Amino acid sequence: MKPPRFSKNGQIAVSILAFVVGAVTAVAIIIFRESIAMIQNVAYGTSSERLFAHIESIPWWQVVLAPTLGGLLIGIAIKYLLPDERPQGLADVIESSALRGGHMLGRVGFKAAVINAASIGFGASVGREAPAVHFGAALASSMSKYLHLTQSVSRTLLGCGAAAAVAASFNAPIAGALFASEVVIGHYALSAFAPIVIASVTGTVISRYYFGDYPAFAIPEHIIESMWEFPAFVVLGVIAGLTAMVFMQAIMTANDGAQKMPIPGWMRPAVGGLIVGIMALWFPQVLGVGYGVTEAAVMTAIPLSMLLAVFVAKICATAISIGFGFGGGVFSPSLVIGAMLGGAYGTIFTQMFPDMSTGTGAYTILGMGAVAAAVLGAPISTALIVFEMTSDYALTLALMVCVVISSMITKQFHGGSFFTWQLERRGHDLRDGYEMALLKKISVSSVLSDAIETIGLGVDLPEIRNRLQTSKVGELFVVDNEGRLFGTITLADMSEFAFDPELDHLVAACDVARRQPPMLAGDDDLDVALQVMRESDEDTIAVVDDREEMKFLGCVREGRVMAAYNKALLDYRRDERG
Repeated sequence: MKPPRFSKNGQIAVSILAFVVGAVTAVAIIIFRESIAMIQNVAYGTSSERLFAHIESIPWWQVVLAPTLGGLLIGIAIKYLLPDERPQGLADVIESSALRGGHMLGRVGFKAAVINAASIGFGASVGREAPAVHFGAALASSMSKYLHLTQSVSRTLLGCGAAAAVAASFNAPIAGALFASEVVIGHYALSAFAPIVIASVTGTVISRYYFGDYPAFAIPEHIIESMWEFPAFVVLGVIAGLTAMVFMQAIMTANDGAQKMPIPGWMRPAVGGLIVGIMALWFPQVLGVGYGVTEAAVMTAIPLSMLLAVFVAKICATAISIGFGFGGGVFSPSLVIGAMLGGAYGTIFTQMFPDMSTGTGAYTILGMGAVAAAVLGAPISTALIVFEMTSDYALTLALMVCVVISSMITKQFHGGSFFTWQLERRGHDLRDGYEMALLKKISVSSVLSDAIETIGLGVDLPEIRNRLQTSKVGELFVVDNEGRLFGTITLADMSEFAFDPELDHLVAACDVARRQPPMLAGDDDLDVALQVMRESDEDTIAVVDDREEMKFLGCVREGRVMAAYNKALLDYRRDERG
């Protein structure tokens, strides 16, 4: 029997689906987290999140072998199981929401979840939150596909899966809802926000039933001692923003270096695992998600020298893990790096101004939020995640200052978040918003003008003059006998030939034509078309099949490009309203 089709999705029906998505995602995240613990137990002999404290009790070769062998298995799995032979994560969810109408493949989501769980379990310096979001979003998308839902509802359910995953991972229902709206969906419209809240609350309830209702880090509340301390918070925000930029650049550099290595792609995770394993002999804190070492930093149990050492080591280990192809996210590593930075900064500041300092633990929390917010490009939801992980709401003003400043610095000087960089490397620029991404979804070949005037190479001047006078676009496209574009002719191109009758039968189209006019390929998108029009200051551009063969397809006009964009934009907004 064919599954039912939702042609008109009322808010109640979507809310029911959101509840189902939240419940299914929560169960999936529980299984995902338990799978990580199981794999880690096999690899290192412990399922504890304080993995670094256990490393001293196992032989050195096991510390090196676990991530190396794990990397080899993961590299092979990625090569044969995942599309484009690369790990899947939060960037794929954002891409799906912005460019694919919320559609993801459920089977890819399951395979990616297994690979990501193995990456974390074998000790790669990566986070579990982005893989959890990808898993939840893929499950939600599978439900949308089965029920034949509209793109608007599919995107909403995608956000529901992401919200439930964040909520179940962090025991953070508010942050889960805001994260999905801020990062995945890209707006806070009530039609989408209400179901997302339902999914987030549902995921939290089920997660609390299984794991218990406890914050990730049990710490005492910190009270801001003095308003004179706020300049110190501002400085920490600046340093955190710069740190986030260094961290993201390190990942880019590691990724570029790995791709240049003369080895097959499936071997790169093994090489990265070997390097991380060797680093862990001196700094076991770099292994895994790092919640144990983050908690130790928040409890001020790590000396200044070790805070600084782990700060550098974690940046390097995470850059290598992600750059060399392990699956996993950057949120947990960002928390660790931020905790080390904040702890070191707080230690120094407290020693210098003991009567003014709120305490080293407070600066550790502020560093966590500031670095993570800048890396994720999600200041609102990241601040809430930190609050819900620590239950330390007394630091609200200080954290807001640090988060905003670090995010502004990263956006201004780096261009965006880690996920923005990932999408840019795939050719997707979403920095101007989801609606601007519509331009990239429409190909030039779909908006070709009907008014096309072509002439052969040997056409003489009288005929050229007559054709230009009757041309609807004021431009002639010169093609050879095989249909390849030779050049274009406008009245301006005629110059001295335009009004000299003595040249009428001496000069042909091939002599007058502009040989290198601005042009587009048929598979270029409208964003590229508008860029070419702006740079050339022309509103009619020739289109060829590709720039090698130069087979002439037609032309595009600025008015038609804008009409196609406006129609797509209206359809998008109508779809968003349901």
